[in-house]
Amino acid sequence: MLRLNRSSRGMVGVDITSATVKLIELERHGSGLRVDSYAVRPLQEGAVVERRIRDKSEVVDALRRAVEHGNLKSRRAVVAVPTAAAITRHLSLPAALSDDDIEARIQMESEKYVPFPLNEVAFDFQRLGRHPRYDDQQEILLAACRLQDIDTLTSTLEAAGLEAVAVDVEGFALERACRALQTQYAGGGDETIALVDIGANLCAFHVIRAGRIVYSRDNLYGGRQLTNAISKRYGLSFEAAGRAKKRGGLPDDYRQSVLMPFIDTLIQHIGRSLQLYSTTAGQQEIRHLVLAGGSSALPGFAERLRAQSGLEATLANPFTQMRISSRLDVGALAADAPAMLTACGLAMRVQS
Repeated sequence: MLRLNRSSRGMVGVDITSATVKLIELERHGSGLRVDSYAVRPLQEGAVVERRIRDKSEVVDALRRAVEHGNLKSRRAVVAVPTAAAITRHLSLPAALSDDDIEARIQMESEKYVPFPLNEVAFDFQRLGRHPRYDDQQEILLAACRLQDIDTLTSTLEAAGLEAVAVDVEGFALERACRALQTQYAGGGDETIALVDIGANLCAFHVIRAGRIVYSRDNLYGGRQLTNAISKRYGLSFEAAGRAKKRGGLPDDYRQSVLMPFIDTLIQHIGRSLQLYSTTAGQQEIRHLVLAGGSSALPGFAERLRAQSGLEATLANPFTQMRISSRLDVGALAADAPAMLTACGLAMRVQS
């Protein structure tokens, strides 16, 4: 069920991370898209580790709560395997080959592309067009992953009352959402931007050019470190510290003693990623940082990052050029938008 092609009907993007499950429902509206519903629900510690489900019952329960809260119009859902769990290859094949011919060719030569037995693998491909140098060749994007990864995700969605119509690759979904961001923040899409995605455990640094991720680097630092620092400083359980971080009400010294040291360390990681990109792959200068993930909206973070990096830094919002259903809280959606990029990119498969 690894499917790369898009659908023309309403779609629910489901993003399952180590800290939350996120749903976003998009539907075609004229020439654009409309956000019909969305929901974010927390997960217990350890339910998902490194984007892999460890406690299926906890994830199913969280998804059910999200589905109920979102009051979805559609149950047709798409979810993603982690980029690290997928194998992607760019192939050059004769332009005359049909889809059936391409599939047969990939199966016949599978040992060249996939390091697993073919009966343990799901794969799909997408035509990218004629080869830029050889007119008798076409470029093909091949994506493959283990069947057991597909089965875990689809059975989890189905147990929560959703119809799993496709499984995507996380990186492809992120690129899809980033094309909208590049139009907003990069002068119509010509400039190179950096996406800084701050999750619970990782600060992922992606360089995006022409709507494609051309460079990535992960830093093992994220919002969980801030929660741990709050827990240690004020003698709270991890769960209580997480709630306090989100809702406020911490002592007066929180900003200087806990929050700002966390932000400064986070900025150091981002600075190192910028430096490494510049020295190893930086053919295009980065002038704009787009901030995503659950910890990107920490008070004072964007301002401090601008001051220390000398670059423009903006919170990601992939919904600015979409219509929003009248039944949604626009302010709440905007506040959650930086953490919704992957879910949004998955649901954007509905766009033809």
